[in-house]
Amino acid sequence: MHREPVLLVVAHGSRDPRHAATVHALVRRVRSLRPGLRVETGFLDFNIPSVQGVLESLAARGVRDVVALPLLLTRAFHAKADIPAVLRDAPPRLRIRQAEVLGPSPLLLSALERRLYEAGLTPADKSSTGVVLAAAGSTDPEAIAVIADIAREWRHTGWCAVRPAFASAALPRTEDAVRALRRLGCARVAVAPYVLAPGRLPDRIAHGATEADILADVLGPSPEVARLLLERYDEARMPALAAVGA
Repeated sequence: MHREPVLLVVAHGSRDPRHAATVHALVRRVRSLRPGLRVETGFLDFNIPSVQGVLESLAARGVRDVVALPLLLTRAFHAKADIPAVLRDAPPRLRIRQAEVLGPSPLLLSALERRLYEAGLTPADKSSTGVVLAAAGSTDPEAIAVIADIAREWRHTGWCAVRPAFASAALPRTEDAVRALRRLGCARVAVAPYVLAPGRLPDRIAHGATEADILADVLGPSPEVARLLLERYDEARMPALAAVGA
């Protein structure tokens, strides 16, 4: 009987304990959506278990197939360099496929809107509300361009305006984007953190949102993000399933 590959969620890690707690809450939700699937969590830094430790443990227990899923919203340095380097050092008996990063995806836009509505907005407020799409930031031009594209796409769903902002490495900052939306004449301004878990950069986004009317929570273990993890997992394992059926 063919067994499904193990899903290894690869998180960045943080000194902030809220980060790991949020990652584990998200993974619990993924398990609840697909009870038969084995889901493990590994961290690149700061937290345990490490990705390398999880891979060695899986190999020791006889696992052969793993889908490593970067818990990242954009294809920046970690997805392009850090994670492939760690996976190359995995035990040779493991067959590992690296799944695509989570973004962009319509499910993430749905999760962003969920968080905004939980923070007090209603669908009727969209046309009079400007939104700051506040990302962590990156030195990778591809990652920055993706955030700008998402903001343009999201604007077309009915918001007064949507502006990207970044907590580090790129401009504008959250507070500057909030002021720009005020100047545009939006009746209210909301900040939607395009980040998965709390930490230093999300705290910087929150600090920059002090002049906004609404600050949404991080995406965290929202149902849409959990579904998206399984979507990326399925996309990554499909070639393996096709090979088995051939």
